Amino acid sequence: MRILGIDYGTKRIGLALSDELGVTAQPLPYVEADKVPQITEIVRQRGVTKIVVGIPRNMDGSYGPSAEAAKQLVETLKPLVAVPIETWDERLTTAQAQRVLTEGGVSRAKRKEKVDSMAAQLMLQSYLDAHTG
Repeated sequence: MRILGIDYGTKRIGLALSDELGVTAQPLPYVEADKVPQITEIVRQRGVTKIVVGIPRNMDGSYGPSAEAAKQLVETLKPLVAVPIETWDERLTTAQAQRVLTEGGVSRAKRKEKVDSMAAQLMLQSYLDAHTG
């Protein structure tokens, strides 16, 4: 069982992949937001059996424009992949990823490259933790 985690952004789509047991999430290189079909290739190459797309919620639990864009990504992916797609609350994962990278001494330029995939990793790990054990 391999699960692909997706953190949608208007410029970059952060990706993370679970191990075969569905216990840990590892970051993958991001995909440019206008290159959604590349995700289908990753699904095929990596033997992905499920996709989890992070849906950002506002702190009051409501959905904003970013959540609607992520939901649109789900609708775009559905006819392109033959695996189930779920959504998962991912509020504050990007802020958390920024903090982890900053505290780790990662330069600003490198943070920009890594933040989307780390946010996907954090979101997917949260999903895995809630669904195992």
